[in-house]
Amino acid sequence: MLAAAPFPGRINSAWIGERNIQMDIQKILSVIPHRYPFLLVDRVIELIPGAKAVGYKNVSVNEPFFQGHFPGEPVMPGVLIVEALAQLGAVAVLSLEKFQGKLALFAGIDRFRFKQVVRPGDRLELSVTIRGLRGKLGRGEAEARVDGKVAAAGVLWFAVADRNSEML
Repeated sequence: MLAAAPFPGRINSAWIGERNIQMDIQKILSVIPHRYPFLLVDRVIELIPGAKAVGYKNVSVNEPFFQGHFPGEPVMPGVLIVEALAQLGAVAVLSLEKFQGKLALFAGIDRFRFKQVVRPGDRLELSVTIRGLRGKLGRGEAEARVDGKVAAAGVLWFAVADRNSEML
């Protein structure tokens, strides 16, 4: 199990302005506050701060949600696929210097469709492209794939807030 280290909310200043940044789990933990069992991004393989993130979640039979969804026929809940995409989008947005140490809150969901079930053993390939960011509000096009086939896709809305904000 990963140690629940405090969320520093800081990124390496050397990343600012870089393209194609990659992040292992320790770097992801330094940007978003999620922790096990609710951290749903294992690795970021491409990051353009404020613009795009590509990563993945290795779906294991040991995930706690599989105990009840569904016994004997494990399927990853669609809401957790959306959450994995939202967390990846948060990495993209919170990697901008102006949003260091803040939280990305889920503000809405549009036109999401689920096209394929996700099962234990799958690698859930995640991609979020930020399509609008005005002030502290934004939206991103999100897509999850398994073996190159779309499992889920839609638009996510988010709001960036200070920790301890009234928005919480």
